[in-house]
Amino acid sequence: MKQIDKLYINGEWVSWSGDMIDVHEAATGEVLAKIPAGSRAEMEQAIEAADRAFATWSESTVDQRLNVIGQIQEQLAARADEIAEAISREVGMPLKLATQIQAGLPAGITKSYMKLLPEFPFTETVGNSEVQYAPVGVVGCITPWNYPLHQVILKVIPALAAGCTVVLKPSEIAPLSAFLLAEIIDATDLPAGAFNVVSGYGQEVGDALIHHPKVKMVSFTGSTRTGQTIFHAAAEDFKRIALEMGGKSASVVLPDADLKGAVKGTVNNCLLNSGQTCTALTRLLVPRDRHDEACELAKEAVGKMTPGNPLEETTRLGPLASAVQRDRVLEYIRLGIEEGADLICGGPEAPEGLEQGYFVKATVFGNVDPNSRIAQEEVFGPVLCIIPYDDEAQALEIANGTLYGLSGAVWSADQAKAKAVAGRMRTGQVFVNGGAFNPMAPFGGFGHSGIGREFGKWGLEEFLEVRSLQL
Repeated sequence: MKQIDKLYINGEWVSWSGDMIDVHEAATGEVLAKIPAGSRAEMEQAIEAADRAFATWSESTVDQRLNVIGQIQEQLAARADEIAEAISREVGMPLKLATQIQAGLPAGITKSYMKLLPEFPFTETVGNSEVQYAPVGVVGCITPWNYPLHQVILKVIPALAAGCTVVLKPSEIAPLSAFLLAEIIDATDLPAGAFNVVSGYGQEVGDALIHHPKVKMVSFTGSTRTGQTIFHAAAEDFKRIALEMGGKSASVVLPDADLKGAVKGTVNNCLLNSGQTCTALTRLLVPRDRHDEACELAKEAVGKMTPGNPLEETTRLGPLASAVQRDRVLEYIRLGIEEGADLICGGPEAPEGLEQGYFVKATVFGNVDPNSRIAQEEVFGPVLCIIPYDDEAQALEIANGTLYGLSGAVWSADQAKAKAVAGRMRTGQVFVNGGAFNPMAPFGGFGHSGIGREFGKWGLEEFLEVRSLQL
């Protein structure tokens, strides 16, 4: 068991002797590590340190920022195996995938900002005005447990690139990679106080962070409920906010599509990270006359997703990240049965031989009522709802018929047709015929899925204020 008894504040590891938080291994439920349950006092120290450091870091040159970001990128790549194993144990993603995604994406995103930063126009001329892009100030980052380092990097790297200073409150469920990042940053040339990590519970350190007057922006990824709390807190002193929250994404299969390919692609996306992905395609919309065929294809695809310990090479479906999340997902599966949906495969029992840990069977429901709770609410587990539709207009009505709008997909033999339908979906991104994810394109949601954008130049712009010099 790993014992982390320090917080990273003002460029130093500050000893902690108070209450600790247990971090559990997803596959066994055993305690993997202990971390500090920090208090408001430590959070306030971190914010004050970030505020002092802002005077220096906000005036840094692009070359100075590139130097630091390059140092971070180098060590993220060098420590990829360590990062992947830590997150695999915490979250439950199979190790091979965790190496590619949980460790690979943070290093890749960091590298993308090394390329983007020298090209970004921090000043431009408009008529007789010089338009300047200035760092917003101290940024409070609150991050989730499902992609713990990836979501941290999506905030910290563009914030630092913009000239902001950062106070990070990582998820207490999967915090180990945040402390690894602090170790990495501690060895760089970043000024003391420009990056700080305070772990703890949301109602204590999170609340202190979102209400502190010296925090000028809050960047949050997590549940819509917590996002609403942050939205209201930010309104008190007009903080800037960026919120990336829940999703209930629809995968729309048009009548001329390759049904087998569309179902396979949707199932693979839905079950990635055991369904613990905000962009998961959890609603599969198919023509009514092909519904039963789609159910059989989904059952076949799910059958190939071998559950097991994420550290074993044969595992394709790991556990959920916590007992709370497992129990929540199981309640939704029971609810789906009660609501009258057809249980195609899976169910509320643990997979055979995997009673320990936080495992849930991959579950497919057919003939799902689009207005039922399992079709409207974010389950955040390995659960797919197959919904039949009668025509394109109804398919779009169903796809757009939730409070969310984070992601989606369209499948058709006609690319132009697929693009036309995608353009009518009220969501922040749409995968057209299995198009690859692009980390340089903007990412974020409509409606209850969020405010603001991440990735690429849009992610950098979130941390900048605009002013004009009239010359």
